[in-house]
Amino acid sequence: MTTESKQEVRVHIRWMLRRDLADVQAIERQCFEFPWQEEDFRSCLDQRNCIGMVAEHGDRLVGFMIYEHQRHRIHVLNFAVAPDYQRRGVGTQMLAKLIGKLRSQRRSRIVLEVRETNLGAQLFFRENGFRAVGVLRGFYQDTPEDAYVMQYRYMPEDSGKLAPPDEISRLAG
Repeated sequence: MTTESKQEVRVHIRWMLRRDLADVQAIERQCFEFPWQEEDFRSCLDQRNCIGMVAEHGDRLVGFMIYEHQRHRIHVLNFAVAPDYQRRGVGTQMLAKLIGKLRSQRRSRIVLEVRETNLGAQLFFRENGFRAVGVLRGFYQDTPEDAYVMQYRYMPEDSGKLAPPDEISRLAG
């Protein structure tokens, strides 16, 4: 399917169930050179503050995200969209669901790490309001690769825009 012929699709986003793990792992293997193993998913999802969600189109699972609630932020641990559904609005819909969970009085930002070589993910998150706020040197165990820390800050509706990038960097601390 060419980029020009890809049309946006509406997805249903719901909690991840144990029975979804085979489909989630299949997407994971298609998307990443160093995929999580089943045990990685299970141990993460067994934690009380860790949540998994999936995106469905029809009867097909086409994306997933795993995140953890921390005191003042949401930390995205894993996020992927099946290759044949990328650039069709699935990831943006999943992010919108996550952004909808932010509040100025509670969790007011979303943070995640992106491999320095994953330009597609960097651009996707940037297009969705995230900004790079730091670098974690040698972050990954499987390669000596660095990670960019990217952050989305909740801004009340009346401001109508993101904080300037330098303000985000200052507050990331």
